[in-house]
Amino acid sequence: MSEYGTDPEHLFRSDAPDTSIEAALSVDTTYLERLVHKAIESYGRHGCIAADLLGRFPHLPYSSVTARFAALERKGFISCGPDKRRGPSGRNQRVMRSGSYKVSTAANSIEAGEHLT
Repeated sequence: MSEYGTDPEHLFRSDAPDTSIEAALSVDTTYLERLVHKAIESYGRHGCIAADLLGRFPHLPYSSVTARFAALERKGFISCGPDKRRGPSGRNQRVMRSGSYKVSTAANSIEAGEHLT
């Protein structure tokens, strides 16, 4: 499994303005990825949706939380979906679980102890 943290070069477009590059360089992705992963892990096999995490970290900007999902999934720390739950807005959101829980798409059942790679 990869370590926490994302290279700042992956956080901005090649044609991004200087201010966007400065902002990307100031983000502590190691801290944020660890924080979000540990929170997702705490939900166990039930998992959580983005709205759960945003409610848990009201002091953090929306994008500081939600931008971590893709990196954590790519690194195998979490899995997203295939199941969904309705969020406060009434729209469905993918359920996220720690990589130690894998959802079988065939039976939509959760298997403990399997790490995603």
